[in-house]
Amino acid sequence: MRFHDLRLAEPIVRAVAAEGYTTPTPIQRMAIPEALAGRDVLGCAQTGTGKTGAFALPILHRLTQAVTQNGHRSQNGKKARHGKFYRKGKRHQNGQASRNPRALILCPTRELATQILESFNTYGANLPLRHTVVFGGVSQFRQVKQLRAGIDVLVATPGRLLDLIGQGYIDLGGIEVLVLDEADRMLDMGFIPDIRKIVECMPTRRQTLLFSATLPADIRRLADSILNDPVSVAVDPEASTVEAISQSVYLVTRQNKPILLTRLLRHETMERTLIFTRTKHGADKLVKILHRAGIEAGAIHGNKTQNARTRAMHGFKSGRMPVLVATDIASRGIDVDEISHVINYDIPNEPETYIHRIGRTARAGASGIALSFCDHDEFNDLRAIERLIGMQLDVIKDEPDLVFDTPMKPQRRSKHQSPPKSTAGKPRGWKGRSQGGRTRQSAGSKPRGRR
Repeated sequence: MRFHDLRLAEPIVRAVAAEGYTTPTPIQRMAIPEALAGRDVLGCAQTGTGKTGAFALPILHRLTQAVTQNGHRSQNGKKARHGKFYRKGKRHQNGQASRNPRALILCPTRELATQILESFNTYGANLPLRHTVVFGGVSQFRQVKQLRAGIDVLVATPGRLLDLIGQGYIDLGGIEVLVLDEADRMLDMGFIPDIRKIVECMPTRRQTLLFSATLPADIRRLADSILNDPVSVAVDPEASTVEAISQSVYLVTRQNKPILLTRLLRHETMERTLIFTRTKHGADKLVKILHRAGIEAGAIHGNKTQNARTRAMHGFKSGRMPVLVATDIASRGIDVDEISHVINYDIPNEPETYIHRIGRTARAGASGIALSFCDHDEFNDLRAIERLIGMQLDVIKDEPDLVFDTPMKPQRRSKHQSPPKSTAGKPRGWKGRSQGGRTRQSAGSKPRGRR
């Protein structure tokens, strides 16, 4: 199947082809025809499977139906002005008329919102549609200015959207399509009550598309309350990983992790590396360690200003800054091709988070490498990950002065006894790297904000 076979409008197919895409991904093949037919969709798909296109393309197609090929007229009969749709809308507080949004995409983070907007701009390059994004952490002045000019597609994070609705800058009374992207992450961030408030501001007769990497009970209840007879589509079930990713683990004590990381990052195969830490403080601390080692790196997390996050993302995308350290929530908006390595500097507490992390590599048919650093007290989390993905990670031992052979077995203790302390020793200096300095890959292990 090719994009042309999906019966999308010709300007959309042309824009997609200009980006080098000819064949839709599995989630796109399943979701786009249902969305074009007007059905509500409940999609389960990991990041990197093409799900943004799965909702952006049918939305753009739907909105283009307001204009005829020869008359350039909107659905209400108003002629397009200056090549743009003109739809009668309410007047804002300053008396300026505008058209209200017809499609709303809600997502959890600023970075993801920006990525989605870029996709709409790319796929809609040949269409007379206006798109904009609103999120917190920056001045609302420019966002309000764009809203006043009139828009067709609005991408938003829940917090800033509610603020602007409360101030009278946004009217959702004309919404025809609602998309909830990465609903499970919005659940983790506490956005579900905000989402319900937003849904109350829009028509009940609308099309709703909900996408989530996982479908916990709370997300299913949300879907039941806002979707109307949805069709379910799913790719890459949550217990699977991308086949093109080689996954391995270093058994290394916490105090040796910085030394091991700097050695690995100095290797020429580490072209563009994304590193995950559990905490914001840990991310900042790690960046300082890397800077002292002469390695260019930046951090992205919730405490960073939007300008700082934007600079870090631009440096990482351009290749000027080859290393990016991120926390899980902030990373949800990272959609960068050609990430060669993902490093779990801290093993995640939740096994599903591991899948989200390593899915940042091996994009667009490329291969990727996922490395994890596991201390004694993280071994139970590692075992939980291995149970979820159905395989045991290959243990790398090519840094013998830093790694240990087997994890410490848990010891029984009385309720009055303190937990045992790690007995791992200090690093003994560099003994060189095995295999000619290369990071060993496992043979055959290709299992695949508020505001």
